[in-house]
Amino acid sequence: MPLQALQLIEKKIEKKIRLFGAKNGIRLDDEVRFIRSWLEKPLAIGAVTPSSRVLARTMARYVDPQSKGPVIELGPGTGPVTEALVAHGIAPERLVLVEFNPHFCQILRKRYPEATVIQGDAYRLGRLFDDLKQRAAAVVSGLPLVTKPMRMRMLLLRDALDLLGPSAPFVQFTYAVAPPIPRTVPGVRTESSERIWMNFPPARVWVYRRD
Repeated sequence: MPLQALQLIEKKIEKKIRLFGAKNGIRLDDEVRFIRSWLEKPLAIGAVTPSSRVLARTMARYVDPQSKGPVIELGPGTGPVTEALVAHGIAPERLVLVEFNPHFCQILRKRYPEATVIQGDAYRLGRLFDDLKQRAAAVVSGLPLVTKPMRMRMLLLRDALDLLGPSAPFVQFTYAVAPPIPRTVPGVRTESSERIWMNFPPARVWVYRRD
């Protein structure tokens, strides 16, 4: 699609969102930021809009607040799942947020100054965390896995599980009906949430742990 057409669509969507927000007395700046980023790089952004609170809370519930070690979040965007993790009892200083978009990194550093924000490619976890001193309590992912080849998804799962302590979860959401990573990976236990209809689009959370 020509750049001019994309810019026109972006302006129309932004105008409608801002009018809706003003009419209902709410701020929808994050939705505007997500749409702008998605229009620029649709395959690099996991969602057109930030995750709903219901989806974010569902993902956070799979992380044990009493566990030890850092909680690594991949692709946090503007932080809806981060917010849910903190509300669930995860101390902000335990959070390590890996975000590729530099603008989103600025937002995250401002909103969560106690967290560690890393601007980098989450699909290269081995390089980003080659000196991790303590096993992670969880890896929570908002990455658009289904846009990647299966080999890349499996490598991400392997790298994530290598960072995790025993039975610690790798938590991933998807809009797809099928799981983003097969259920039957040798040595891995898999579980899923119910389909979350109060999200746009409807989503499901998948959790992977070492068996």
